[in-house]
Amino acid sequence: MKWLVLTALVFSLTASAADISGTWKGTAQTQNGPVNRTFVFKVDGNKLTGETTSDLLGKSTIEDGKIDGDNVSFTLTVTFQGNEGKILYKGKVEGDEIKFTVEIPALDQKIEYTAKRVS
Repeated sequence: MKWLVLTALVFSLTASAADISGTWKGTAQTQNGPVNRTFVFKVDGNKLTGETTSDLLGKSTIEDGKIDGDNVSFTLTVTFQGNEGKILYKGKVEGDEIKFTVEIPALDQKIEYTAKRVS
């Protein structure tokens, strides 16, 4: 019985979503140089909401945000040079750092993004 309780406790700890609520700042290296982005995340269970601001694309609202353990995913709708498009973020939380792979389907491009917690 003790092993069953211990196993259930370990499973419940590993299955919980990472709490990334707060402000994070990151930089991605692109073909046009570095792009800085600030993320303000709000977590409610496995649901992720919030907004981001970048020096290139301005402010965006987090859409379809999810957290599954240490895995994070969300979508941004951005406007660049009069064209609207989606940017897909998938990341892994490692302490006070999130390593993202960012997919820009309209440009058939992927970039790596690292964000660090600031508050």
